[in-house]
Amino acid sequence: MKTITCIILLTLSLLTSYGCSSKSSSTQTYLREGIDLSYVTRVAILPFENNTQDEYASKRIRDVTATQIMAMGIFDVADKGVVDSALNEMGIDPSTPLDAPLIKRLTQRLNVQSIVVGTVNNIGQSRQGSFSYPEMSLTLQLLDGESALILWRTSDTLSGYSLSDRLFGLDPMDAFQITVELLNNMLSTIPK
Repeated sequence: MKTITCIILLTLSLLTSYGCSSKSSSTQTYLREGIDLSYVTRVAILPFENNTQDEYASKRIRDVTATQIMAMGIFDVADKGVVDSALNEMGIDPSTPLDAPLIKRLTQRLNVQSIVVGTVNNIGQSRQGSFSYPEMSLTLQLLDGESALILWRTSDTLSGYSLSDRLFGLDPMDAFQITVELLNNMLSTIPK
């Protein structure tokens, strides 16, 4: 009887640990060779591009990105209102690509060393049987303020699906929890 109990407990333990780590993430990261990012202490986060049907997704994720960058102690972040005001005063349309001279003027105006640009590639709900869970895909990049070179770029997708959640009838992570975890995964690839 003890053997059967041990086998059941071991099986449940393995399923739980597998299920907890089965939230799928597939971070792809680029870091420019020979670059020491220690000179970057303050960044501006530009409005994100939005490739989804959710018209406010890019605004929400931009805000959470700023919070996570500061919470993780990676960089100081220029205030969003100041950034948007500078873009407006300089006649920069956030939906158009920026060239190197414009990036240089913007970073000088905002007193930052780099800018963060992002794209919300996908956000939505997926279904597996009767189980529904959120999914999200993002791309972030860090551009040098002087040269406009890409210093760091990462793309990732995160799903709220978990085998243990499904087996034990637990609720999946909500969209906000997915956003925070996805950003933590992505931002943790920035060397400091």
